[in-house]
Amino acid sequence: MLSYFCLNWLLLVLFTGPTVSELVVTGEAGQEITVPCHYSVRDGNGITSMCWGRDRCPNSKCARPIIWTDGWRVTEQHSSRYQLKGDLQKGDVSLTIVNAREADSGTYCCRVELPGWFNDQLINHKVVITKARISTASPHTYTSEQTSAPGSTSESSFTVTRTWPPVSASEAPQTASAPCSGTSDCLDVTANLQNSSVSLPSQQHPERGLYIGIGSCAALLLILILALFLT
Repeated sequence: MLSYFCLNWLLLVLFTGPTVSELVVTGEAGQEITVPCHYSVRDGNGITSMCWGRDRCPNSKCARPIIWTDGWRVTEQHSSRYQLKGDLQKGDVSLTIVNAREADSGTYCCRVELPGWFNDQLINHKVVITKARISTASPHTYTSEQTSAPGSTSESSFTVTRTWPPVSASEAPQTASAPCSGTSDCLDVTANLQNSSVSLPSQQHPERGLYIGIGSCAALLLILILALFLT
């Protein structure tokens, strides 16, 4: 009877295998993805070998192995993109995928080989790598240009700069601060400003005109007096 129960237990273990936990890890293409895996290390005697595989954990070893370690250093490496950056002697055997790709998505097996029958620590990870997000916002560009008036012969852009004679604050024309009520009003104001600006040079010597007027009056008065004496 005892041998019968022992045989059933052995068959159950062989067919069901050790308990396997599963985790999900997500990442983005182009990034560095870390798939966690740890085991307990009490002293130097507790350091053991382990492997990572690209499939679910089988009854022994790793299916499609990508990296192996003896507990002290990496002994086998399928690609330089698969690395163990953790402290191996402290039981940190997490897998780092450098420059992850969408093709890296799938199931990964972390198998830590512990002493004894069917004592291996097994963890299946489902890794999902998505496409990198690309920003669709276009850079803001601000342009400013002046073009020729419709119907002109030149189609190229140009800038007109006008320089007026310097005037003092007292000679500057007074303009209304209120905005134009219509297009005709704006045209009249512009014409007045231009006429005032053009006539400014002639107003720079008002005293000279005064002297000429006084001299003319004196000459006319002298002529009238002479005419009276002659008559």
